[in-house]
Amino acid sequence: MELIEALTQRLKAKGVAPSIMPCFIRSVANAISEKQDLDIEEVNRRLHSLWWDTIELDYHTLQLIIAGLEDKGE
Repeated sequence: MELIEALTQRLKAKGVAPSIMPCFIRSVANAISEKQDLDIEEVNRRLHSLWWDTIELDYHTLQLIIAGLEDKGE
């Protein structure tokens, strides 16, 4: 549960409302689906192309999302 709490707090700080967090996380999963070792700039470029242009993801938050996706088996 600590992972989810940490991720929720980090996403809130970046301006992601709790109601759209699942959608944002799915977009991140789509952005990295082909290649998980992308650098953070490329992940942000892909997110911006998916209309998430007001959110800048940082490396630590990206790693929390990846850990959460792996935990769920996605």
